[in-house]
Amino acid sequence: MTDSSSDQPGYADALRELDAILRELEGSDVDVDRLADRVTRASELITMCREKISTAQVKVEQVTTQLSAADTP
Repeated sequence: MTDSSSDQPGYADALRELDAILRELEGSDVDVDRLADRVTRASELITMCREKISTAQVKVEQVTTQLSAADTP
């Protein structure tokens, strides 16, 4: 896992897991007993990915603001 600050997977790992869940759910042999668990996990991963994107966006905006401020005399 790429995020050592918690037990959450990194963004790329989460996307891979989401892809695996999607393939599993699209398959013809979906295990109905696991269906709700897989959908719940997918929801958790989507939420986590959105949070990571939002955090990255804020950081990028901070850096670009700092760079712009450094360019102005």
